[in-house]
Amino acid sequence: MRDMDQQKRRVLITGASVAGTTLAWWLNHWGFDVTVVERHPQFRDGGQNIDVRGAGRDVLHKMRLEDVVARNGTGEEGIRFVNENNETIAEFDVDEIGPDGPTAELEILRGDLARILFEACGHDTRFRFGDCIEDIDDQKDGAVVTFKSGNQENYDLVIVAEGVGSSTREMFFMGENEPRWLDVIMGYFTIPKSESDVDYCRIYTAGEGRSIWLRPDNKGTTRVILVVQKKPDEEDALSPEEQKEFLRQHFHDAGWEAPRVLQGLDTADDLYFDVLRQVKMERWSSGHVVLTGDAAWCATPISGIGTTLAIVGAYVLAGELATAKDLDTALHRYDELMRPYVEKGQGVPKIAPKMLQPQTRFGVALQHAVLRVAASPGVKKIVTKFFTPDADEFTVPDYDRGRR
Repeated sequence: MRDMDQQKRRVLITGASVAGTTLAWWLNHWGFDVTVVERHPQFRDGGQNIDVRGAGRDVLHKMRLEDVVARNGTGEEGIRFVNENNETIAEFDVDEIGPDGPTAELEILRGDLARILFEACGHDTRFRFGDCIEDIDDQKDGAVVTFKSGNQENYDLVIVAEGVGSSTREMFFMGENEPRWLDVIMGYFTIPKSESDVDYCRIYTAGEGRSIWLRPDNKGTTRVILVVQKKPDEEDALSPEEQKEFLRQHFHDAGWEAPRVLQGLDTADDLYFDVLRQVKMERWSSGHVVLTGDAAWCATPISGIGTTLAIVGAYVLAGELATAKDLDTALHRYDELMRPYVEKGQGVPKIAPKMLQPQTRFGVALQHAVLRVAASPGVKKIVTKFFTPDADEFTVPDYDRGRR
């Protein structure tokens, strides 16, 4: 597929989350023959709160999905930092500081966004659930893909749109990822809603490198994030039950609403346990295989720009494939356009988690004092802008115009 002028070029995407479904939509839009393979037996609706900012909103607008995403938002109105007695230390309200503060205008559950994109693909994309890639034989004119199901098919291009721990990336780009560990462990899960839950994200700093986040959703439940700031010690190899025990041990004496949260953890069936690390790749493509989304450049949740990068990266890759004269040019341009944006998005200082999760009582008291100043009139908007990712610092190309 070095010649990009072929009709109905066959593309395989592995991964049916935000990056994969966005990519499928745009490739269909530009006339590609698209198949998406997903190892899970059915479409996954689960996931925690995510946001779409800047250039990501521009892409959704081009897809005529921006309003649909807004209507399916979580309803989060801002962020409140609270103490052990649930008294507000500082508040950052969307109406006051604008749509691109800590809580974005387009705040939505991961599964809801992926579902919107999945349904927007309609019948033009073939989705193959319950299967995955077992081998890729990259040849001169395309890739021969062998699936776990035993099927073998030819494709002009294979796009890996999986997660941070992508097995397909490790199969084809073995040892090339040099992860940047951020010394943070996070547990995400859902618990029943209580009377204390409001339409704000409440953040409680517990000391000893711990914090508890309770966030609203549009399902009548509450989304929990438990954060532990520590150097990783093979926690990424823990079993699901060991993950729960790790969180119990670290939060049993945390105070505030920790007992309620841990009670919910006992019965939660949607725990996502993440030892945060960024994906660092010197190249995103080889032959007829290319990486995108978290498989290529995971920025981690604390960057605040991961979903935006997934959407924009999918759009740029599809657009370059649709407009370039050959594959090499398309993949070169994709790297050239996205890499500076990705590197800026990955520029999370490792001191930031330490500031958000202080170790000592004095550190917690100091954090509260700083937050009170930061939330004061005249200071709030300046501070918010300083800590908000620069998601608007990317000009979205108009590939439709380039194809005329």
